[in-house]
Amino acid sequence: MIPLLANAIEAHGGLDRWNAHRRLTATIVTGGDLWALKGVDQDRAPRTMRIELHREQVSVAPFGKPGQRTAFSPERIAIVAADGRVVAMRNDPRAAFARHDMRTHWDPLHHAYFDGYALWTYLTTPFLLAMDGFEVREIAPWHEGTEVWRGLRATFPATIASHSAEQDFYFGPDMLIRRHDYHVEIAGNFPAAHYVADPVSVDGFKLPTRRRIYLRGDNLIPLRDELMVSIDLSDFRFD
Repeated sequence: MIPLLANAIEAHGGLDRWNAHRRLTATIVTGGDLWALKGVDQDRAPRTMRIELHREQVSVAPFGKPGQRTAFSPERIAIVAADGRVVAMRNDPRAAFARHDMRTHWDPLHHAYFDGYALWTYLTTPFLLAMDGFEVREIAPWHEGTEVWRGLRATFPATIASHSAEQDFYFGPDMLIRRHDYHVEIAGNFPAAHYVADPVSVDGFKLPTRRRIYLRGDNLIPLRDELMVSIDLSDFRFD
């Protein structure tokens, strides 16, 4: 493990502590311009998300209507009723985004798949980068105001569903995550600058509570008038 990644993982709580847990649950509230572009009716109601820490599985509830939840894995996305009945399901969900651009409307399964892989990536950073199959290297730092944020570029293995195969992560002087850059391949490959802030301490971990994802312009500059997604998190609970 390269020193930058090792230091970042330690600053966020350490790999031994992470490996001692199996699941993380949180309350999320989402907003931003992406949902209207996708024809998704996304309200500001709080939802509960649960992720598996060591395998890519996620659920979000309620989804669509009260009593329904999502069941995400890279190979399958489903919407499940309270009694366990599968309301809708799609195998090989990534293939359903072929030829999509930023304004192509999503059906509920498109939306659920995006939620699943995005939330899992965000909530497991930086620990997921220590998993088998990831390739990481240090890149040029990012200068934000008076701070210098050290950069790390990760190449994701094909077994992990995420925004893009190559993603960049930037860490502040305290080694906590500040920014996460990628291309959203399933929505026309648009470039995003994802700012991370307001960490809280939970069971020895530092977990961000505020995420703001902007369209990214030239020279890695975030377009602050183009807020694509906002995510506010609270009530973190490890199982």
